[in-house]
Amino acid sequence: MPRLWTVLALLVTWLAAVPLRPSRYWGQAAAEPQVRWLRVGADNEIANLNRWNDGVGPPFVVAQPTSVDARPQVPVVVSWNTHVGAGDVDTLVADLRSGKLTGQPVTSFVLLLQEVYRSGPDVPSKNALRALWAKLQKPPRIGGTREDIVATARRLQLATFYVPSMRNGAPGITDEDRGNAILSTLPLSDLTAIELPLESQRRVALQATVTVTAPGGASTPLRVVDTHFTNTVLHHLFILSESGRLRQARALGRVLPADGSLIVGGDFNSWFGYRDAAFKELARLVPPASSDDRRATFGPMRLDHVLLKLPNGWPASVRRAAGRYGSDHYPLVAVIDAK
Repeated sequence: MPRLWTVLALLVTWLAAVPLRPSRYWGQAAAEPQVRWLRVGADNEIANLNRWNDGVGPPFVVAQPTSVDARPQVPVVVSWNTHVGAGDVDTLVADLRSGKLTGQPVTSFVLLLQEVYRSGPDVPSKNALRALWAKLQKPPRIGGTREDIVATARRLQLATFYVPSMRNGAPGITDEDRGNAILSTLPLSDLTAIELPLESQRRVALQATVTVTAPGGASTPLRVVDTHFTNTVLHHLFILSESGRLRQARALGRVLPADGSLIVGGDFNSWFGYRDAAFKELARLVPPASSDDRRATFGPMRLDHVLLKLPNGWPASVRRAAGRYGSDHYPLVAVIDAK
């Protein structure tokens, strides 16, 4: 009997250490493009990352919007933490299209969203015995009910790339996961999910490519990256979290494209604003906009950022929206003046 227990213990240890196969994540329809997965953390984190992954569903991908512009313009890019369904994406999109957010109507846009959630049968329930999960967050939505990102994207008829980072509550209690999503009026290609170094929770950054037409008529690929760094390390220590998000920013920076146009947006959780180590690390590689509204985006702090590496003659401005649209973060709106 002792030998049997020893064998079983060794078997469990081996299973926990087996690297996760990318096919575990591919849950989209066969007609959709596959998602390329990158793990940029330490090898000794794999077993726990796999347990976080056991609690979430597959990616959700719709690479083509329902209506495709024959001449796709350089998009307005919005980065926004939606506070797990409290944010009103529909009104934000309506304000983009009407011109309320930018001063003129917008037809092409890309939304880099953090803390969106997905609910339903695609999320594992009671069978996720080894899973790790995050504390349940169901903030109330002012003037309406929470709606998951899949339903929102389908109604808005946008191209969508959603990858959950963590389960939103315990298996058997909820059917929700949450993470980042890219929504776009332009087709999405070269879909990449980047699993960041593990801190207190699993975090997955997203990268995709949209092809745009500059006023001169040339087509230009534009890569966009959506990230959300940790706000805690160890056992929910907020004050020491700078080292954790710096580790995640460095790992992300190592796999960012070296050439071409690139926009990186997200909730950096930069408690020290523009002096925060994670912001400074990525700003070395992808500079801030030539005109950057530096107002706070969460309470008194500047946690959110948009960085842009664009062709010569493409100045960009980043402005904070006047309202939070029901979230606890203000959206950032990047407008590119392509020549």
